[in-house]
Amino acid sequence: MNNTADYISELLYRYECIILPGFGAFLTRRQPATIQDGTNAFYPPQKLISFNSQLKNNDGLLANYIASAENISYTDAVAKIQRYVLSLNEKMAKGQRIELEKIGAFYTSVENTLQFEPLQEVNYLTEAFGLHSFASPVIKRDIEIKREVYKEKVEAIEEVIPLTFTPEKRRERPYLQYAAVAAVILGIGGFFGLKKISDTTVSYNNKEWQKANQEIENRIQEATFEISNPLPAINLNIIKGKENTTTTTSEVSNTTLGSFHIIAGAFRIASNADNKVQKLKAQGFNAHLIGVNKYGLHQVAYESYENRSEAVQALARIKKEQSSKAWLLIKK
Repeated sequence: MNNTADYISELLYRYECIILPGFGAFLTRRQPATIQDGTNAFYPPQKLISFNSQLKNNDGLLANYIASAENISYTDAVAKIQRYVLSLNEKMAKGQRIELEKIGAFYTSVENTLQFEPLQEVNYLTEAFGLHSFASPVIKRDIEIKREVYKEKVEAIEEVIPLTFTPEKRRERPYLQYAAVAAVILGIGGFFGLKKISDTTVSYNNKEWQKANQEIENRIQEATFEISNPLPAINLNIIKGKENTTTTTSEVSNTTLGSFHIIAGAFRIASNADNKVQKLKAQGFNAHLIGVNKYGLHQVAYESYENRSEAVQALARIKKEQSSKAWLLIKK
């Protein structure tokens, strides 16, 4: 006796896809509890079974289960499944209706296609074990309100105890007026208070801004500049009777050299600035002093140009070949 259908039924409780190799696959889909309005019938949640004839490849699930249940080899289990499928196909070829116990029925339609009709009596959802469908009778609420009886009782009471209606005098609430006046006063006071706070904040910010600028000015004026290669000390012998006619290079020439200056550095001590000029001239630059800035520092320029584009090109070359700290000063 081939009881492959029983094994398929047992596996449907635990799995959602059971493939019968060479025949097709049984698929399950969860359906929630439902209520039919027309019959007032309640149905518990269940697994709906469907069939797909395209899934025929052996996944090993059914064969392994049969081999474990009957204590046979996997090869014998596969052979048993093949014999069962062969018998099903022979019956289908003869046009017979096949009934699989607890699963459903197979038959061939007029178009010669395989049709599956699942069995509704078996619920493969383990969570709904013990739940059955039932029909609830319609609940009828028979409450008759006898309006005429109530009307007669009310009229009888009105004859005994006449009801009189007096207009209710509206009570004046003068405190609402005072509350409105107080709200207006508070609003005006709040407006002027906010304006005063805003003015105070702006004044405080201006003072702090001025204080910060003054501190920056003081720090710049107190800045010192280091000289990596200081020149050796020079002793000067002054001979009486001869006038010293030597002029230093720190004196700025009155000749206009241009408005665009490439700055090499700024020095607080004039002699250091002269030394920097001489050093740059030795390197082939037309170096010179361009005056003292507002911080009291002597500024030394590599070159000066009348044309802005020439100055920018020269600045890029000096930054690349000499010093990346060089910068452009526009001074007319």
